[in-house]
Amino acid sequence: MMSTFTPKGLKWTYDDYAQLPDDGRRHEIIDGEHFVNPSPSTLHQHVSKRLQYQLYTKIELAGLGVLFNAPMDVQLSEHDIVQPDLVIILNESVRKITPTKIKVAPHLVVEILSPSNMDYDRTTKRDLYERFRVKEYWVVDPFEQQVDQWVLRDEKYVLMPRSKVLTLSIADRIEVDLDTVW
Repeated sequence: MMSTFTPKGLKWTYDDYAQLPDDGRRHEIIDGEHFVNPSPSTLHQHVSKRLQYQLYTKIELAGLGVLFNAPMDVQLSEHDIVQPDLVIILNESVRKITPTKIKVAPHLVVEILSPSNMDYDRTTKRDLYERFRVKEYWVVDPFEQQVDQWVLRDEKYVLMPRSKVLTLSIADRIEVDLDTVW
């Protein structure tokens, strides 16, 4: 179950976040509020691994950019630090990757749902990624075996039609076959 630990009236910063112990849980800060999630399930990790494999071979091995998997800090602002399941940064922005974190809005963020975080990923994080102009955002539902693909158009997310093959908006001719994910 996701929980939050933010004293009323205070906003967490990256410095506060960096002081948290490594306790095996996922800590994130959104608009200065601290959120905590338990470790992901085995189903979550299987789906993550299969998506990561396809994206790695089609993006990173093709020389288009880099792929990171959680845990990896993505600092969108002083009060917004997240650890998406998968992150793609295309070559044009790789200089914003530091030894400890990513300091640029990713080109693609993938969040895989767990029972404890469904509304958090579908609403809170979607709104955050839209606000920071993440070009593409996938919400992966391993239980229903479907992906909501959100693409940034005119600074607003547009939900693409569901399909068994996802065509990335961030790179030409890159497709992900969901039949191999489930």
